[in-house]
Amino acid sequence: METIKKEKKFDAVKMMREIRDKITAETQNMTFEELKAYIDKKLLESKVKPLGQK
Repeated sequence: METIKKEKKFDAVKMMREIRDKITAETQNMTFEELKAYIDKKLLESKVKPLGQK
């Protein structure tokens, strides 16, 4: 039996790994306070509200 391979137009796993690697590189030497500020800044830029907030 032969396996049929489809060409992917979008690879979610690859994208997730690239994003994770970028964030890791940006935050690797940050203190806890710097990391909190980084997260707050990114949340404000994206206009996403943290869970539990309306």
